[in-house]
Amino acid sequence: MPGTNLTRDEAAARAALLEVTSYEVELDLTTGDTTFGSTTTIAFTCSEPGAETFADLVGATVHEITLNGTAVDPATAYADSRIRLTGLAAENTLVVRADCTYSRTGEGLHRFVDPADDRVYLYSQFEVPDARRVFTTFEQPDLKSVFTFVVTAPEHWKVVSNSPSPEPTPAGDGSAVWRFEPTKPLSTYVTAIVAGEYHQEQHAYEGRHGTIPLGLYCRQSLVEHLDTEELLTVTRQGFEFFEDAFGYPYPFGKYDQLFVPEYNMGAMENAGCVTLRDEYLPRSRQDRAFYEFRVEVILHEMAHMWFGDLVTMKWWDDLWLNESFAEWACYHAAVEATEFTESWTGFTNARKNWAYRQDQLPSTHPIAADNVDLHAVEVNFDGITYAKGASVLKQLVAWVRLENFLEGLTGYFHDFEYANSEFADLLTALEKSSGRELDSWAQEWLQTTGVNTLAPRFELDAEGRYASFVVEQGAHPDHPTLRRHRIGVGLYDRVEGRLVRRQSLELDVEGATTEVPELVGVTQPDLLLLNEGDLAYAKIRLDPRSLETVVEGIATIDDSLARALCWGAAWDMTRDAEMTAHQFVALVLSGLGSETDAFGVSRLPAYAAQAVHQYSAPERRAALRTTWEQGVRALLHDAAPGSDHQLSFARAFAAAAHSDAALDELEALLDGSLVLDGLAVDADLRWTLVGSLARNGRADAARIADELSRDNTISGQEHAASALALRPLAEAKAQAWQDAVVRDDVPNETQRSIVTSFQVPGQDDVLEPYVERYLEVADTLWEEKGTQRASTVLEYMFPKQLASEALLARVDAWLESSPANPAAKRYVREGRDDVARALRAQARDARG
Repeated sequence: MPGTNLTRDEAAARAALLEVTSYEVELDLTTGDTTFGSTTTIAFTCSEPGAETFADLVGATVHEITLNGTAVDPATAYADSRIRLTGLAAENTLVVRADCTYSRTGEGLHRFVDPADDRVYLYSQFEVPDARRVFTTFEQPDLKSVFTFVVTAPEHWKVVSNSPSPEPTPAGDGSAVWRFEPTKPLSTYVTAIVAGEYHQEQHAYEGRHGTIPLGLYCRQSLVEHLDTEELLTVTRQGFEFFEDAFGYPYPFGKYDQLFVPEYNMGAMENAGCVTLRDEYLPRSRQDRAFYEFRVEVILHEMAHMWFGDLVTMKWWDDLWLNESFAEWACYHAAVEATEFTESWTGFTNARKNWAYRQDQLPSTHPIAADNVDLHAVEVNFDGITYAKGASVLKQLVAWVRLENFLEGLTGYFHDFEYANSEFADLLTALEKSSGRELDSWAQEWLQTTGVNTLAPRFELDAEGRYASFVVEQGAHPDHPTLRRHRIGVGLYDRVEGRLVRRQSLELDVEGATTEVPELVGVTQPDLLLLNEGDLAYAKIRLDPRSLETVVEGIATIDDSLARALCWGAAWDMTRDAEMTAHQFVALVLSGLGSETDAFGVSRLPAYAAQAVHQYSAPERRAALRTTWEQGVRALLHDAAPGSDHQLSFARAFAAAAHSDAALDELEALLDGSLVLDGLAVDADLRWTLVGSLARNGRADAARIADELSRDNTISGQEHAASALALRPLAEAKAQAWQDAVVRDDVPNETQRSIVTSFQVPGQDDVLEPYVERYLEVADTLWEEKGTQRASTVLEYMFPKQLASEALLARVDAWLESSPANPAAKRYVREGRDDVARALRAQARDARG
């Protein structure tokens, strides 16, 4: 299959043929605003002299190709993003001189001009296959090599790569040349170039294996927001923890963290040159959940230095292991080495719910996905790859014991340093350290799909004691695997106004039913909680008495992880139409004010809002909207001044506001006539309020422009684009559609801001025409706009707000007849599933 979609078979054939000795990549960043010069010299060997292969280069204007000193005609050799290489020798040198194009989509080499001061910033983003947008490559993870980057740039810029930044050599005309030392052996996707007018700070970590230079970089307009001490604290904590836990020194010398604009991801683990979205340098007040998540992101990328960069997967089938391991490691390190000692509670409240939702979609896939080509890889950066995988690794750690797990990792890192491996290699290392057989575990958990449901079934005697007790395990008929689980069971009683744990036990669950003789004769508690301690990856159900107890008194449970399990069970039961939207909203309003977990406080309002707008019966929705609006308003006014709760509730109230009185209150907060003690109405909160007013027809384009004049930053521009798209006007939706779907010159983060503000509850009249337009463009959007833009549109502009049986029928017809590729159809199927789920929930809510 020619072109950009490299297949696994092609990669295996090329890896069997070639070994790549070195790359020298010369980039000239002084040639203009739209393109840059790229000259690549690759030295490689061929095991079958006379054979042919290809190199990868996307979207370039190729000027010269030379193979082993002989010129090759670009007109015949370069096609479909590949350079055909024939008549290979045992040892080869390929030189390609080309012009490549700067990106505005966050793929390849992204170029950004800061509206705050007109300074220029560049950064690379290469995962999965985008190094080939910047230089000629053999673009697959198992053809590792050493890289020498030589960069020509304006002399006043900073230039950063995987190796330490050298002193630049003047080149005349205000430019200079940075010649970096060769890297350690790396895969192409973790190489990096970051250049521009960045602010730079240099620090160090002094550890047991020596000194690690630490660099921090950001835009000049964000220097005042660079909270250096906090960032250095977690970075040093991470290095101390990981070097000890992994039994292997940090492998890449220096460690730079660069906060970059318009970033598609949270961060990227480029070896020694980590890029992070610069929204992690907040210009406005944020709650504890923000900082906890930032810590986890920093630790996630640091863990990748060992797992992913030092030892790298052979092919993207093991992408899950790369990300799942870093996900598990970052939460483990946060708990053990930082102030965020209850991070696993946040994982349960946020990340694990992401996994459960993803695992119940029609696009669910095994954790170890069958990534036959790059198209398959690009849609598998999801909740299964990250959060389900991390949950399962957490079980594996418990199964083999932490000390054996870490001992196995140490051997694994030493055995495969600077090389590539497969999951079987890690299993072998863990079997050696633990003495356990793990193949059956891997088959059961990694190569099957779906999530199990665990529910209690019991009989009571005349005195209210359990006469029998079993744990029932169920599975969706499309994914019928029943698995082995290690779970806790907690029994809670009401004692002086609190729910207090009376007893807990652990047991193994296997098969459809598991008897629990330890509970026979035990008095039924007010709350029976399966999966106490969140040891298992499984949905849990609450029996009727336990559900009533949770609805009436979730706030009285002292343990944050137990509350998180109850929140998760209630939300899952709501999504599965086993609990009404009205019940869930009442539960949130009763327990949110006293919730202590930062992720619970920040995420639960979004779940409740979804219940209001999508899962409530249409005929009961107006009343529930009012209940939710007034309930959140009360939480806001009751919150302690200056607290995180106050900030979270202010955001939730703005999102819920729709009545004249509530909107008047938002207006007053904006103009300063209403002041809530401790609540700073700063730039980001102002935009939250303006967006709410725009959504409700109370902020026109002129008012949004006036707000933008107060905040003419890239963040302000993105917020303004969102507010314009939120307006309930046909012309507003038409412009948003043009900017997000048709145009190619709108920057990626601005496009995302527009897309995520397009589908708004209660705007059915102006959104109805876009059902057909969405399905029409979905036919070809992936090919025409590329992965980043297409996936954003297809996921967030699906018309799920218009849930109806007619919409389901129309989407089903499209799925039957559309020529769209599988990646595009995946997003449409997921949207369809959301609609079907909403209709079931609405029917349940209607019954009361």
